[in-house]
Amino acid sequence: MVEDDRAIRETVVDLLKEEGFPNVSAVRHGREALEYLEKAGELPALILLDLMMPVMDGWEFRRVQQADPVLASVPTIVLSALDQTRAVDLKPAAFLKKPLDFDRLLQLVRDYCH
Repeated sequence: MVEDDRAIRETVVDLLKEEGFPNVSAVRHGREALEYLEKAGELPALILLDLMMPVMDGWEFRRVQQADPVLASVPTIVLSALDQTRAVDLKPAAFLKKPLDFDRLLQLVRDYCH
């Protein structure tokens, strides 16, 4: 999960772990996400991506991700308070509007991670 809001980040990580996804990692912005992905031994099954973050926002992260053939293969779900039209060019696997619908989030995670 790439999310600068600590409360949202911790809530989603806790929820996913409680729902049977023990290998959830979270970072605060796009640059940390890229550093994490470089060091990780394997690719994640899914990336949950906020758009408005400091250091490197979700748009820039997605540009870098999509330009890398390996990282581009990882499905990405955009989580944002912005209107969905702001994320169309990012070609996300799905879009979830904040405040998050946790039931829908869990369903999407299950779809991509099981």
